[in-house]
Amino acid sequence: MNDISTGILFALLACLIVISGYFSGSETGMMALNRYRLKHLSNNGHKGAKRVERLLERPDRLIGLILIGNNLVNILASAIATILGMRLYGDFGVAIATGVLTLTILVFAEVTPKTLAALYPERVSYASSIVLTLLMKLLSPLVIFINFITNGFIRLMGIKAIHSNDDHLSSEELRTVVNEAGSLIPHRHQDMLISILDLEHVTVNDIMVPRNEITGIDINDDWKSIVRQLTHSPHGRIVLYRDQIDEAVGMLRLREAYRLMLEKNEFNKETLLRAADEVYYIPESTPLNVQLLKFQRKKQRIGLIVDEYGDINGLITLEDILEEIVGEFTTSMTPSLSEEIIPQDDGSFLIEGSANIRDINKGLKWSLPTDGPRTLNGLILEHLEDIPESHLSVQVAGHPMEIVKIEENRIKLIKVHPLRSKAS
Repeated sequence: MNDISTGILFALLACLIVISGYFSGSETGMMALNRYRLKHLSNNGHKGAKRVERLLERPDRLIGLILIGNNLVNILASAIATILGMRLYGDFGVAIATGVLTLTILVFAEVTPKTLAALYPERVSYASSIVLTLLMKLLSPLVIFINFITNGFIRLMGIKAIHSNDDHLSSEELRTVVNEAGSLIPHRHQDMLISILDLEHVTVNDIMVPRNEITGIDINDDWKSIVRQLTHSPHGRIVLYRDQIDEAVGMLRLREAYRLMLEKNEFNKETLLRAADEVYYIPESTPLNVQLLKFQRKKQRIGLIVDEYGDINGLITLEDILEEIVGEFTTSMTPSLSEEIIPQDDGSFLIEGSANIRDINKGLKWSLPTDGPRTLNGLILEHLEDIPESHLSVQVAGHPMEIVKIEENRIKLIKVHPLRSKAS
């Protein structure tokens, strides 16, 4: 190199620093890519995305190629900088060249290109993939040889170098992705996706219609009473039982009952029982995602929830599960949240004691405990460990509450006052 002019050496040094910056930026850009967006673009035929995806199939070889190029360039740049330093400053120029080159490489070949690549990973990686693909073909034997040595050394350390493309997301990771989608996914759709993920954490017990609110017909009642209940029922399906709900004998579709009424055949209790479907029972601890699949497979839309002793706890419909995902339907068997929670002018809320705690939390953005009782009535009773008198004030989970009305040993109506600010 002694025969090469100083100007040419400076030009070579500048080119090597640029090339070093290219390798550094390419490495960061490739590693910072959103793999799911990359796969989406690749499936849609994006040429740059396809090139990058092929390179990332073996990330160890890609990193090996980049590091080979980067180290060769930096070593050559160091040699040229040493020669320039000695030409300009003699023996002391070696130290000067080392310091200046280190600073230059850090600023222009490491920090700056890596920062830009982290900010614009797609632009950098798609463009650099053209050159990297060519270099991978040219230097493939050297890259494979170095990776063979590296992987062998890793195996000697007792570590298995497994190349896996397992980019599957857990439900919690997918929840984070949905929450971070921002304006890319409408807020309403985000809520629906999160609700689907929440189904596995909620059981049928949490959203069922309680036993005491189940609408049914006692088949042992007189016939006129049964007909009157059939003609005035607001529901599409109704439970038939003998004497008490635990003795359920069938699930009658009102449409089928109306058909029998219009036919010339005798319409009586026997024909009514024959027209009823068999009762579908559901264990109380069944998660909603499992029950949704069971409804689909068994071609059912409604079921009675039973505890470990076989006693009926409540009722659940397919619509109840769908409401957990998309929100309330006007045909719901249970009262809507707007009917159970009435805002007051002073900022407080009048809430029915039978209101579901999960629904209250979702509707009012509260954090009442959900690991115990399912209703606000049950939560207050558990807190007090006694059946209180009306107009008793209590604080539950930080919320000041006033018991307004008690009926049949149940808290019927509660007034929940707004939370007091910490400053006050």
